[in-house]
Amino acid sequence: MGKLPAVPAPEVLRGTAYGVAAYLLWGFFPAFFKLVKHVAPLEVVAHRILWSCLFLILLMTLSGAAEAVRKLLREKKKIGLLMVSTIFISVNWGTFIYAVETDRVLESSLGYFINPLFSVFLGFIFLGERLSRGQTVSLLLAATGVLYLALGHGTFPWIALCLAFSFGLYGLVRKKARVDSLNGLLIETALIMPAALGWLIYLKATGQSSFLGGDMETNLLLAASGVLTAVPLIWFNAAALRLRLMTIGFLQYLTPTLHFILAVWVFGETFSRHHLICFALIWGGLAIYSLEGLRLSSRSHNLPPSHSRPMS
Repeated sequence: MGKLPAVPAPEVLRGTAYGVAAYLLWGFFPAFFKLVKHVAPLEVVAHRILWSCLFLILLMTLSGAAEAVRKLLREKKKIGLLMVSTIFISVNWGTFIYAVETDRVLESSLGYFINPLFSVFLGFIFLGERLSRGQTVSLLLAATGVLYLALGHGTFPWIALCLAFSFGLYGLVRKKARVDSLNGLLIETALIMPAALGWLIYLKATGQSSFLGGDMETNLLLAASGVLTAVPLIWFNAAALRLRLMTIGFLQYLTPTLHFILAVWVFGETFSRHHLICFALIWGGLAIYSLEGLRLSSRSHNLPPSHSRPMS
């Protein structure tokens, strides 16, 4: 494959702005979902699915992309893969909201710092991608950090690993499916929407629903969660069309960094010596991983940006 055509400087700047905006918005997700902390995590996830699907249907209608979606629905193999990816992204959303509502955002940031390294490991296991020496060291450092936190702190970081594993596996399946991000998300939310809607109806019928039964602010926030899910994806797609893979790779660290800052300095979560050593090992692994990426990128510029994946 030859080199991609050079992207004009103004478009690169625009792409960078879109990318920064997307990752910043994902980074402030904990602050948003803290506002609905009084709502049960499963209900929040159900609303996120429902309103995301409705908002994406509206976008599809306005953009004239209905034919592309109908064509996608006829591809059974891709729909089968999207059914699997739906499970992973639902687990990821549910775990993240649980982490926010139980004051464990620090652990969620750990999960998203681990995710790029776990994705490298998945590429090695399932896609036959070779691990460089730097990538191997990065994985070993990350594994050592997680193991140290589990043994030294006395608690297994299941939230962090669940977020990293579910999102890493989600990305792997979506890479196999080769489906546009927004169209794929529309199908995924549509596949799980009957279950989400059924759960919301059950909660309403049994008097457990927080929607239309409490204050207007809660109603608006739950509905806005769908828009909040789709908007950064739109910005991410705009960035991916204009930026190199390596640029997107560096921008993705904005999200867990903001989660970390919010957890420690805004939400006041405990950051112990064990956390410091664990994060230091993982940050060291990410530094080696990033430097390795720069080295490989300097040798070849023929990887299209669209191979990058958005956050949850």
